[in-house]
Amino acid sequence: MDLVVGSILEGKVTGITKFGAFVALPEGKSGMVHISEVANSYVNDIKDFLTEGQQVSVKIINIDNEGRINLSIKKAQPQAAAPQPAAPRPAFERRAPRPRSGAPRGARQPVDPASLTFEDKLKMFMQDSESRLSDIKHNNDRKSGARRKK
Repeated sequence: MDLVVGSILEGKVTGITKFGAFVALPEGKSGMVHISEVANSYVNDIKDFLTEGQQVSVKIINIDNEGRINLSIKKAQPQAAAPQPAAPRPAFERRAPRPRSGAPRGARQPVDPASLTFEDKLKMFMQDSESRLSDIKHNNDRKSGARRKK
């Protein structure tokens, strides 16, 4: 079996470092999975996702001139269908004016929590959390005079 870019193979994790994992491949070869290629989500500690001796499916994404093999675990996984971008509107199309409401600009409409997906709930939580942290930081800077010391 010849190792070519784009092929998907089974391998065994032989070593874990803070920047990636080494995987033993067929024919006695080995390659490295960079930490950014382990999962589709952010990976802070690779040991949360991989352990030594674990069997993994990897995709060869590059073989450099020195024979080093770069691997990806996330690209070896079947991908969900990517959402297609909406068709652009014609530039000349007139839009109806937005209805005016008594709510201040930027106010959110109440949403039924039962109709939200996990991703929507997580997104709302992250936005709320970032907003609160920003307010806290701003207030602490004002109290400590951090902005005036410059």
